Amino acid sequence: MSTTIAFDTLAYVRKLRDAGVDERQAEIQAEALVVLVEDRLATKQDMMLLNRDLADVGANLKRDLKEIDGRIEATKAELQRDIKEIDGKIAATKAELQRDLKEIDGKIEATKAELQRDIKEIDGKIEATKAELKRDIKELDGQIEATKAELKRDIKELDGKIEATKAELSGKIETTKVEILAKVDAKVEAAKVEIIKWMASMFVAQTALIIGALFALMKLG
Repeated sequence: MSTTIAFDTLAYVRKLRDAGVDERQAEIQAEALVVLVEDRLATKQDMMLLNRDLADVGANLKRDLKEIDGRIEATKAELQRDIKEIDGKIAATKAELQRDLKEIDGKIEATKAELQRDIKEIDGKIEATKAELKRDIKELDGQIEATKAELKRDIKELDGKIEATKAELSGKIETTKVEILAKVDAKVEAAKVEIIKWMASMFVAQTALIIGALFALMKLG
């Protein structure tokens, strides 16, 4: 007579899976246990064999669990080393970035100081140029005023020369006018004399002609 042993394979598989055993491997182990249980009779000897087999399975499971725990611990340690290494790299990168930022800040401050010096120098040059331009403008104003005064003197002197020239020309014109009138009068008087002489000679000639005619007529008569 045999005894049937009830075995919950689903619960067994779930426990193995929760313990970290691969699900397919847990199913295979559960199926093997079911076959083993079903193939054996529920005798004392069979129970002893079953207990031994279960003990072997438990020992195997413990070894597997221990190995899985070891892998987990190794993976955990490896991850911790990786995390620590990453933390070190992050800290080194952070320190490098801080040094770079500090160096950049120093360069910015140096550039700022240099620009301020350049701006101050340019301001000085601008002020010097302004002062120089003011002096040049003042000097130019003086030259303009001097030139204006000189031009006024020249214009005044030129006006005097023009007035003197006008007076001189007026005197010469009057003198020339008088001389021309005197010459014209002399020529008129001379012309009058010539006309008188001509008229006298014509009168004499006519008179002589008339007398000659009268003598001729008297001779004829």
